[in-house]
Amino acid sequence: MSAGVLLAVLLGAFLHASWNVLVKAGHDTRVAAAGVYIGAGVLSAIALPFLPAPSAASWPYLAASTVVEVLYGLLLAAAYRLGDLSHAYPLMRGTAPLLVAIGSGVLIGESLSGAVYAGVALVSAGVLSMICDAHSRGHSPAATRLALLNACVIAAYTTIDGLGVRASRAPVAYSLWLSLLVGLPWLVWVAMRRDYRWADVRRQLPAVALGGACSVGSYTLALWAMTRAPVAAVAAVRETSIVFGAALGAIVLRERVTRVRALAAVAIAFGVWIIRAH
Repeated sequence: MSAGVLLAVLLGAFLHASWNVLVKAGHDTRVAAAGVYIGAGVLSAIALPFLPAPSAASWPYLAASTVVEVLYGLLLAAAYRLGDLSHAYPLMRGTAPLLVAIGSGVLIGESLSGAVYAGVALVSAGVLSMICDAHSRGHSPAATRLALLNACVIAAYTTIDGLGVRASRAPVAYSLWLSLLVGLPWLVWVAMRRDYRWADVRRQLPAVALGGACSVGSYTLALWAMTRAPVAAVAAVRETSIVFGAALGAIVLRERVTRVRALAAVAIAFGVWIIRAH
């Protein structure tokens, strides 16, 4: 993985953590998630006329990924409604890389070196340390189950999109089409809510625009990186979003960062270095 690709994935990780903080900070996490996805869809619709269309071979992947991404958003909102960001986010983002490594090896046929697998394992070990620390402080078992289920969903859409973006020959357009398609069901859901007034929509426009921009930017950078580096390696480096999430959680959500969590962040950073070096 080149330095440029690594920096792009790290920036995407920061943007991903940022929009998750916005969802968790919302009064209603499902409405907050809807705002992010709708904002991402609107921004994508504005940009798409200026981009080439993805190749026809990628559209089945777009369709499958849309369904999986909507499920991901629902599970995300539910996990944040029941549990803390510092518990659910590491669990979702940390369990997925090993699943992606297995999936990319079996389905895509990618051959990763032992050092890269060691880096993936080290990143995951750091994340799991964060999980154990959070679990020891009595977080909701239901939130844990939802987060683990969502980790499988993340692994599924990461593998689907790794295949789709390579078939698209237009990674940015693929990502924006995906954001647009995922945003449509959320827009329909908000429009059908009788208890949601347009005054509420106008009040949340700044957060919607910011969250949408972070979401689009994050995944576009990740999908582009998947065309330049192994899918499992990109997925693992993206998990540095946990470090950014812990920092933003402490600053924005006033969450406590324990010693175990700090050491886990170091393990994640070292895992990223191994992946970068090999």
